[in-house]
Amino acid sequence: MNVELRHLRYFVAVAEELHFGRAAARLNISQPPLSQQIQILEQQVGARLLARTNRSVSLTAAGRQFLADSRQILSQVEEAAARAERLHLGESGELRLGFTSSAPFIKAVSDTLSQFRQRYGDVHIQTRETNTREQIAPLNDGTLDLGLMRNTILPESLAWQPILREPLLAMIHRDHPLAQQEAVSLAALAAEPFVFFDPHVGTGLYDDILGLMRRYGLSPVITQEVGEAMTIIGLVAAGLGVSILPASFRRVKLTEMRWVSILEPDAVSEMWLVWSRHHELSGPAAQFKALLLKAANRREEG
Repeated sequence: MNVELRHLRYFVAVAEELHFGRAAARLNISQPPLSQQIQILEQQVGARLLARTNRSVSLTAAGRQFLADSRQILSQVEEAAARAERLHLGESGELRLGFTSSAPFIKAVSDTLSQFRQRYGDVHIQTRETNTREQIAPLNDGTLDLGLMRNTILPESLAWQPILREPLLAMIHRDHPLAQQEAVSLAALAAEPFVFFDPHVGTGLYDDILGLMRRYGLSPVITQEVGEAMTIIGLVAAGLGVSILPASFRRVKLTEMRWVSILEPDAVSEMWLVWSRHHELSGPAAQFKALLLKAANRREEG
């Protein structure tokens, strides 16, 4: 059997019009080829579908059943095409997004997530909060579509684009003398008990900030090692030491702590959008990427 979709469309037109001439006009073809294709269809099906006389065309019992089935098949094909198109356009499906703990504090990211949710409400957003290093493997194997991470060394299999370059800020308890200054040096911070990430956590900020200090010949004495940025903020607010985090975290406001500028001009950090070079981006991922990069560009221009 070699029944094609065009055969079904031809048959439905004839069955609904019950007139070969009107059906041919509706299909924008001539009548003889239409009659020939219906005959071929009946041969393929192995049943007479239309009863023809010189004056009329009517459906046989087999034809009535075949009409119902043909309509259902054509409807399913149209629905399948529509679903595929919506997936391709990013209007449905799933977005698998990895991000570091600081990413939601970045306005371009939070605005893009909100805009994406409003525009593509049928897309399921699967978020995974994880540190920079832990995003690399799932991006490589395709279990994450996109990653938001701090600048770090990446394998050649991953592509990236910066979405934010922001200053690093000192975090100091409000009662500490350094908290009264408009800006502090890295040397002054390195001389204080330092609250920072555990080196085994794998955050990009660990290498980023300690690398900055090493460029100035500094090595802070880390007295508290923790796994999360919010824990660092809490411990500084409790007076257990000082620390450094990107300015995005300044949206966290605690009365016990001050955010203070750092004097060194290269005290900056970047947030990157990262994706695999070897996996084609899904429709939702491509749409999110475009929205985020547009939001990031607007921020730079502003």
